[in-house]
Amino acid sequence: MDVLLATIIFIVSYFFIMTDKINRAVVALSGGTLLLLTGIFTTQDIFTEYIDWDTIALLFSMMVLISITEKTGLFTFIAIRFAQQVGGRPIPLLIGVGVLTAIGSAMLDNVTTVLIFVPILLNITKLLNIPAFPYMLMIIFSSNIGGAATLIGDPPNIMIGQAVDHLTFLSFLIHVGPVALIMFVCMILFLYLCFRKTLKKSKIDARELKKIDAKSHLKKTPMLYKSVGVLSLTITGFLLHAFVHIDLTTIALAGALLLLFLTQDELEAERVLEKVEWVTLFFFIGLFTLVGGLQEVGVIDELARAIVRSTDGDYVETTLLVLWVSGLFSGIVDNIPFVAAMIPVVQEFESYGMVYLDPVWWSLSLGACLGGNATLIGSSANVVVAGLAERSGNRISFIRYMLFGVPLVVLSLIIATIYIYVRYLIPYMGQL
Repeated sequence: MDVLLATIIFIVSYFFIMTDKINRAVVALSGGTLLLLTGIFTTQDIFTEYIDWDTIALLFSMMVLISITEKTGLFTFIAIRFAQQVGGRPIPLLIGVGVLTAIGSAMLDNVTTVLIFVPILLNITKLLNIPAFPYMLMIIFSSNIGGAATLIGDPPNIMIGQAVDHLTFLSFLIHVGPVALIMFVCMILFLYLCFRKTLKKSKIDARELKKIDAKSHLKKTPMLYKSVGVLSLTITGFLLHAFVHIDLTTIALAGALLLLFLTQDELEAERVLEKVEWVTLFFFIGLFTLVGGLQEVGVIDELARAIVRSTDGDYVETTLLVLWVSGLFSGIVDNIPFVAAMIPVVQEFESYGMVYLDPVWWSLSLGACLGGNATLIGSSANVVVAGLAERSGNRISFIRYMLFGVPLVVLSLIIATIYIYVRYLIPYMGQL
């Protein structure tokens, strides 16, 4: 009975999230509350087991940092300079955004990267009077693909790296990096074909753009230098976190609190907290709770184990099935809880005689990271971008997003299947 109730509540909640007629956070929190009322789990279960507070704290901290820095005019300055560098041309701007976001997501993590880039891009699109939607898609897709390339780029990769000692930063770069690069190029072509006509119609006066004095938008107060200093220090901490042995959330929290202390004379903390994307944070809490209901009743665990049963332990079939199930399922629920459920199952594959599990890990990583592009709730970065865009008046429709996200994910999984099969499975079968 619990399985049926949890599944129905999840599906109904998902339906209302898709329709966009009711606030997403309200829907997700309502679904979670229904799970509590039906006795699926307790409040203690939710707060101690299912809500990923590391993710919530990381998001909150970066929102505080970005909110304070935004007050200095730095993002408007960068936006104008970036637009001037590409001559205000929409298509080169689209490609440039993709490249910068992918690199940022690979070196930092995709959530941090989109929190930095989205305010800049929203300023640029407003400045140039061009549609924001293609650029928001580019940021989401690039962040998830770029994040798939490294150990620290996407939470699922971090979780896999923590579970398997020999899968290091270099391992991800060597094994997942090449296919991520191929997918990134294909994604650029995909979005170019989708939006070339729309963007070419945008009329931009490059001469007027060049006349804009970017420096005039900078507020050269002590808060500017404090913001740039603390933000730079925080990003450096992200890059070095593996060496200093401090997790990303702690670094972000320390940076946010430090900047709040340093700027309290120029900007009241209350004004900063008003700018935090509380709706996005509460949507995450509701989403974690909904997926936690499926975990509590064993739906996700059963799905994971069904993979092995359906292939009778066949190595090749199991590896490819992990890729596709991870990709398709990560588009429906956030990929973090799914990967958490899959890790112990993959570890059990050894009992089925699968000694060489690396290709299975790469399949899980690629499927979870790339599958997140399918829907607006498939990845943490997607939810953050949607929240920031909505706040600026550029609401992204769930269904409209899926029209681009689902085809891209199918294409990505086909490319990943060929890559995994040629690079790992054919050599393995040759050794049998």
